[in-house]
Amino acid sequence: MIVRIVCMSFDEAHIDTFLRLFDSYKEQIRSFDGCLHLELLQQESTPSVFFTYSHWRDEAALENYRQSELFRKVWGETKKYFNRQPQAWSLKRHHCLP
Repeated sequence: MIVRIVCMSFDEAHIDTFLRLFDSYKEQIRSFDGCLHLELLQQESTPSVFFTYSHWRDEAALENYRQSELFRKVWGETKKYFNRQPQAWSLKRHHCLP
């Protein structure tokens, strides 16, 4: 399983626009083949910073999503509102204690 974390920062004027955008696509992203989990997190101390936290079956499933028309649409719209370069990490889970 791959854990994907993406950090995005927006101008405050675009936070609501981004939230509406995410809300309109979240079900399609979550139901994409290989996506096992999807969360949107907002930094409490800096409300203009958001993280997506997702689980993918494997690297191939994540790459299929990143090459999909859905990703091109979502990312193409989202990146218009960034106020700095996003950061992303693909991580392999070693331990999880519920």
